Amino acid sequence: MRGNRSAGRLWRWRWRRNPLRRRTDVVEAWIMLVLWTVVLVGGTLAGLMTAHAAVQASAWERAQRHAVAAVVLADVPRATTDVGNAYRKMTEVHWAAPDGTSRTGRTLVKRGTESGATITVWQNDRGALTPQPTGTTEGAVEAAFFGGSAALAVACAALGIGALTRRLLDQGRLARWAAEWELIGPRWSQRTS
Repeated sequence: MRGNRSAGRLWRWRWRRNPLRRRTDVVEAWIMLVLWTVVLVGGTLAGLMTAHAAVQASAWERAQRHAVAAVVLADVPRATTDVGNAYRKMTEVHWAAPDGTSRTGRTLVKRGTESGATITVWQNDRGALTPQPTGTTEGAVEAAFFGGSAALAVACAALGIGALTRRLLDQGRLARWAAEWELIGPRWSQRTS
């Protein structure tokens, strides 16, 4: 029981009245309290807001992009000499835009696809080809990753500021201690007979 009480006193030593407590100790205690509040509250808020924004962006992407059937206009050879993309190749496709007009464009198609084959492509509301939208599961994973990254960024910034502040306070304390030692040290080193 006594060990728990002394641990609490040790934690609060900068807040209690104490003849050895310096003004910089109180300043440091307040700065650390504010910084840990920023880490906990600010990091949580930044993470939640970023995750929410990522979920909304993913939902907007799914709402704006639509799957449509397209016809491949040229054979896509199976053999490859391309090093970069051996699985798919850019080729011409034909599809109908949302307003009913006929469109032609280039997209990546699986190798070995023959001319006239029907594939699924994604288009926006204007009928332009777009990448496939992020799925709900992938969007949730991205939102969690972005939210965690935002919280971590806030925490790292706050803790970095705290470390720099403590270092500056320590340098000031050491400089004052050295100046005081210059005054007191010679008195202690005098020999008495």
